[in-house]
Amino acid sequence: MWKRVVSCILAAGLMISVTACGKQEQYIMEPGVANTDTSQTEFTVMGAISALSKGYDNNEVLNQMQEKAGIKIDWNVMSDSLSEQVNIRIAGRQLPDAFLAVGFSNYDITTYGSDGAFIDLTPYLTEEYMPNLTKILEENPDIRSAITMSDGCIYGLPAGEKMGTAGIGAEEDYSIYTIPQFSMINKAWLDELGLEVPTTLDELHEALVAFQENDMSAAYYGNDKGSTIPMSTGFDQWCWGQNIFYAGFGFTNWPNDVINDLVLNPDGKVEFICASDKYREALTYFHDWYEEGLMDVEMFSQSDTQLISKCSQGYVGVSTWWYIEELMGEYADDYVFLPILDGPDGTHNVTVRTGGATNSGNLSITSACKSPANLLKFFDQWYAPENVMQLQYGPIGTYFVDQDENGVWNSISDDEAKEKFGKTAGELKGEYEVYGPKLILSDYYSTTFKMEDRAIERLTDLNDFWMPYVDSMVTYPVDCVYTEDELDIIDRYKTDFENTVSEQEGLWLKEGGPTDAQWESYITKLKEKCGMEELLNVYQGAYDRYMEAKASE
Repeated sequence: MWKRVVSCILAAGLMISVTACGKQEQYIMEPGVANTDTSQTEFTVMGAISALSKGYDNNEVLNQMQEKAGIKIDWNVMSDSLSEQVNIRIAGRQLPDAFLAVGFSNYDITTYGSDGAFIDLTPYLTEEYMPNLTKILEENPDIRSAITMSDGCIYGLPAGEKMGTAGIGAEEDYSIYTIPQFSMINKAWLDELGLEVPTTLDELHEALVAFQENDMSAAYYGNDKGSTIPMSTGFDQWCWGQNIFYAGFGFTNWPNDVINDLVLNPDGKVEFICASDKYREALTYFHDWYEEGLMDVEMFSQSDTQLISKCSQGYVGVSTWWYIEELMGEYADDYVFLPILDGPDGTHNVTVRTGGATNSGNLSITSACKSPANLLKFFDQWYAPENVMQLQYGPIGTYFVDQDENGVWNSISDDEAKEKFGKTAGELKGEYEVYGPKLILSDYYSTTFKMEDRAIERLTDLNDFWMPYVDSMVTYPVDCVYTEDELDIIDRYKTDFENTVSEQEGLWLKEGGPTDAQWESYITKLKEKCGMEELLNVYQGAYDRYMEAKASE
């Protein structure tokens, strides 16, 4: 019924307010035409907030922006149960004026845009309404392409963080997300046992056996007898999974922003690594480690907090994380990075992850908004470099304390933050960070604010230690745009496909396999019930169009 109402209005080429099926008033515009009504100055925004945040009502940066835009916002934000509440509001057509930091997928955005819940923002992306964002889109056409849906409309403002090694002066600009898992080993234990840092998976196996047999947590740190966990990670987690160890078989199936286990080959053909022989070989190999007790039995169920607790108490010999210090605590000095380990046949390459994606799921204006131009005037301020700096980290005078000779803002140090606020700089950031459509371009780190020390450290490690192991930078682009039919296929199959693969991978690691019969049954299920071929066709088609568009630029 609602779709028919919207379709009739749009066909008539009108702007009209309607009340459908007893729901709230909606303001429908002809596509491509801006709503010039400016009578509304109070808005309700619903969305996400960090659990560490003190709230948005008294956030001085947000309040200054509201005052400048001449509006007032009622923040309906939460750190828990957001998805549930959003679904209730959309299904009941009781819409706020905007959704903030909900993380809508392109499928969601297109669906809610086509049925009239979200408005097309294209006519507002002009110098008149949004000068800051308009300038960015003119200078970065790839960003505009990434947020434009297949129907030619833009239903969400862009967000993304382009943090890369260029920010530390490197010749090549690798995104900080290129290799999410850094693997590490307790070198103090190796030295005690007279072992070298492993360079192959087989050598790592020997080291793990030695850690276990000599109960190194008890022997070296004095922990309880039998407390040693040779290797502990999460299972298929982003920065703390086991995935990096698969590199010895020629792949690393990082959890990613497109669909897990999808890889792009150098010849431009996509495939699911989870249906390949090398994937099968890897699971057979690592099952032996699990059966021997070298891999943590809790790896499939533990949280990142539980992993940190084990590592920071000196129980774990090998793990993966974003930083050594953050995971290993007071024992950090005893650990070093593991290299990318050669597999049984000498393979050593690591498949990199796409990084620095642009998404449009962080701010959408709904048809309940009577005066979108007023609200967008507020959000356009988010795209000024100094403003996004403060929204990401905290206000000037709190997180950013002074400027260097080039006018670049320096952030507070951990020691200064602890002395002044009783918390680390990272905790201070979490308290002040505002979720939403923040776009941080790479040049901001040289023109506006200094990159945080932890990021500098990680990018240095990425550039100097890890990237020399990478043979190919080919990755599937996360900025591919899908048609509505393709999005329907993704929505129909993606979750079942990913869940089926993950569940089976866990079973084979724990229980052994796959036998020939099990493998054949698994592949048949992926094809006949989980839409593997249909998904491959979607991702291949989207990639081919993406490359055609780039070639014509």
